This record gives sequence, structure tokens and C-alpha cells, in this order.
Amino acid sequence: MRNERAVRQLIVTADDFGLALPVNEAIERAHRDGILSTTSLMVAAPATADAVERAQRLPSLRVGLHVVLVNGRPELPPQHVPHLVDGRGAFATDLFSAGVRYFFTPGIRKELEAEIRAQFAAFAATGLPLDHVNAQNHMHVHPTVLSLILKVGREYGVRAIRIPREPFWPSWRAMRSEGPARLLTAACLLPWLSLMRLRLRMAGIATNDYVFGMHETGHMTPSRVRAFIAHLPRGTSELYFHPATHTWPEAFPPDYDFAGEFAALVDPHVQRDLRESGIQRTTFTELAAAHAR
Repeated sequence: MRNERAVRQLIVTADDFGLALPVNEAIERAHRDGILSTTSLMVAAPATADAVERAQRLPSLRVGLHVVLVNGRPELPPQHVPHLVDGRGAFATDLFSAGVRYFFTPGIRKELEAEIRAQFAAFAATGLPLDHVNAQNHMHVHPTVLSLILKVGREYGVRAIRIPREPFWPSWRAMRSEGPARLLTAACLLPWLSLMRLRLRMAGIATNDYVFGMHETGHMTPSRVRAFIAHLPRGTSELYFHPATHTWPEAFPPDYDFAGEFAALVDPHVQRDLRESGIQRTTFTELAAAHAR
């Protein structure tokens, strides 16, 4: 059963847990001292071990798997996934070309499944309860990737997956900017996200209804977060962030305001607005429990 649509619910998530020590520190502090309830773990990132140690100290922090198939490095040795990586052993950074190759390259589906399985296994080895699954750059919207996540995820108890649907009207009312871009994004993604929602529903997987911050990714300032809180629609929304306490030499993308996103998560005015909004805080674990009833 889905959550009641008569109420407004909110999940606050930070992606890229494990990417770097400043990211991990920001996520821990934003959970302890701010509004962050949830994070998504990269299992093959430079600071993954530190992230797992922090999560084990924070039993109230819900942790999901951030599947990485672009803009990162594989869990498997690069020679095991030659069609997925370049000469440096890294995934593609061009999302469109990667998506096309994932559809059409002979033999690539087998490598994708092996890599996705390896990432699920690495997450399971942490001992952390699996709250949800999403993917770097929302690559799980890709039908091939989603099929494999569902196939492998059944073996690892997946119960909730993010749907990255940002509805036009609430998003535009909150930001009052980039109206044509927001409308075009919503229209272009609608067929893919509708198919995704149908497939997840048929698989018995719980989902959020909306996300906010797609056009503000990397720039979720306190004022923008407060505006989103004021305009959240009924149903279950997710605000997602990429926080860090400070930048670091390998920070990517270089134009992201990582520290500004951390500041938004611990901002006292944001916390006050959320308390006074009547919005119910929730997690994917709670969504999945309600979905199963």
C-alpha cells in the first residue's frame, strides 16, 4: 500500500557518501546537527571505509546504495569490465554516450550485471541495513540498468528505489527561475519515469513521489531549500544534496558549492521552517514498511 497522498512527507538525502573525507564529515554533522536523515553510499570510492565507520556510529542514519556506472571507478578490476571503462580504468563521463552503449554494445549487459552485483555485495559486506538504491547521475532510470538493479536487488533485499521526478509546477513556484528548462526536463523525462514507476510498482518496490533539487544540484542554498519546503506538494518528496565541509583537490564537478549545500542542511532557519511546516519526516525504510502493509 502506498503512503497517504493527503499528507506531505519528506526524505532528506545526501548522495556520494564515501567520495571524500570532507563529504563524509559533512554527512555525519548534517545528520547529528541538521535535517539530514538519509545518505547514499558509493562502495568503490576513495573514502568508503571511513564512511562505513561513521555510519556504524550513527544507527539513526539510513544508508542506501549509490550505484556508480558513470563518473567514477568500478568495484570490479577494470579488466573484468572492459566495455564499461576507459584506458584509465574509469567509467565514462559522457552520460548520453554511456546510455547508448548500455543499450547497444554486444556483451555489455553481462559486464553491467557483474559490476552491479559486485556493488551490492560490497554494500552487504558492510553490515549496514539497506535503506534504498539510487544511482550516480540518476543512471538507474536507464531501462537496462534498472532491469539489472531489480534482478540483482532481489537477492539483496531491495525494498525502495528513488524516482528522480521533479514536478514542474511546484519546482517553478519555489524557484521562479529556468521555467523553460524545468518544463523541458519534466516533459522529456515523463515517459521514462512513468515506465520506471510502473516497473517498480509491478516489482513491489516502494518509491518516493517526487524529488527536488535537480536543477539546483550542487547549489542547494539555504534560501532555495526554504523555498522548496514552502512549496512541497502532497505525497512523499525527497530533497537531495551533495554536501562537504570544504572543497578538496579532486572535487567534481568543480562548480559545485559543496560547503554551501552543507550549510543549508544545518541552517537554523531551514530547521525552523521544516519544524513549523507540518511536513512529516520519513525515510525509504519507513516507506517500504508502509508499502508492504
